[in-house]
Amino acid sequence: MHYEFADTLTARDFKRHIPHSFQVPENCTGLSIRFHYAPPRVGDFRNMLTLTLFDSQGFRGAGHRHGDTHEVTLRSATGTAHASASPGYRPGALPAGEWTVQIDTHMILPNPDAGPECPYTLTVDAEVDTSLDIAVHDDESTGVPEDRDDAPRFDFVANSAPGWYRGDLHAHTFHSDAAWDVPDLAAAARALGLDFVTLTDHNTTTPLAQFAELTGPDLLTMGGMELTTFWGHAVCLGATEWVDWRVDAAGEAMNRIAEAQYAAGNLFVIAHPQSEGDPFCTGCRWVFPHMRPGCARYVEVWNGRWGNTDPRTQNEGSLGLWYDWLNQGLRLTATAGSDAHGPAHYGEGVGFNVIYAQSLSQAGILDGLRTGRTYLSAGATLEFSAQDGSGARAEIGEALPVAAHGSTDGDKAAITLRAAWADAPPGAELRLIRNGETIDARPVDARGATDWTLAVEPGQWVVLELRRADGWMWGLTNPIFFE
Repeated sequence: MHYEFADTLTARDFKRHIPHSFQVPENCTGLSIRFHYAPPRVGDFRNMLTLTLFDSQGFRGAGHRHGDTHEVTLRSATGTAHASASPGYRPGALPAGEWTVQIDTHMILPNPDAGPECPYTLTVDAEVDTSLDIAVHDDESTGVPEDRDDAPRFDFVANSAPGWYRGDLHAHTFHSDAAWDVPDLAAAARALGLDFVTLTDHNTTTPLAQFAELTGPDLLTMGGMELTTFWGHAVCLGATEWVDWRVDAAGEAMNRIAEAQYAAGNLFVIAHPQSEGDPFCTGCRWVFPHMRPGCARYVEVWNGRWGNTDPRTQNEGSLGLWYDWLNQGLRLTATAGSDAHGPAHYGEGVGFNVIYAQSLSQAGILDGLRTGRTYLSAGATLEFSAQDGSGARAEIGEALPVAAHGSTDGDKAAITLRAAWADAPPGAELRLIRNGETIDARPVDARGATDWTLAVEPGQWVVLELRRADGWMWGLTNPIFFE
């Protein structure tokens, strides 16, 4: 069976979901989908149209990637042949009924040239062979029946001891738009000596079963998905099922998604919120008016290398936004993510998360994030604590009550802050930040410790910044709060 669709879109059609439905017959052994649009670029910027596929039972995969031509192939298991699918799509049986291939128009730029702005063609071919027995058996690569969803399990405990663990919460493979395969990401994380790494491909969870199998005592692999909407991105840590990212521009629907993720035991992290966005990085900037930050409890303030000129990052802006939200009384935990799409993205200056967890396991790491006892680092080690005159103490991510203790400055209480660090870069500067303002900055050696005596009051918070001589962040703690 053969289906053909064609239309011409204009710049007014961007940020839409355009469905095309077709029938898959009984005894279907293969589907071939080809999508082409033009032009791929307008001036210095790219048009971006991607595909999402639904079978008669639900989500079947997505190809969130650049390029003006997308080709998707799915084949069912027949005889001794195992099922297969293009990266980003789920292999398995091809159930009969109505399927839908959806065009997601992330960016369509006005075309100053004469002629149609963005014509496209979409063809679908369904192969049928009634002489073959379409088998349902275990796929040797996943260990799960091919006629149902993959069931990745991220319950491995790489280390049962409590401690500080370092790793990545945001990375991609070619199941979305990256340049490397699933094993390449795991190998790169091992080469860096990371304790854990999280795979968060754009709008698909199809590589997670394979990624779960790559875990081991030397590296914990974790699951997730990057919700890549038209008006902002969010990382759903712990998610193994597809999250429907088709939301409106307001933000109420994203709030509901975040609440559902938390209720399921997953974490919802606003990703690179101050990215330059359209048209440099389509949909990358967080612009939901009713979710700034809404019910979000985590925000990625360090994306990739700190001083990267890539417009997708804008880390200083994300840091400032986080400080502003903290000043509003919101206790959001800051995270980092390499956003790696290939080996070049694991270079010097990439920030990773250092999390105190009760065990090196996905559950342990997520629980550690919930406590906020985490700092971000490109290689430095940080310690930070606060103590009052009675001996009460708080560490990173914790709160210290101050109103009930003796004051030295009106309603303010005197507390002692203690900091220690190691592996600081040459020419580094240590900054003490209170409520977003630098109240002390000093040059530091590669290793050292220092104290401050500070008058604080309820509602204030402090963090440490460790910056390189050129201003790049090299270490950043989450806050100690005073209440």
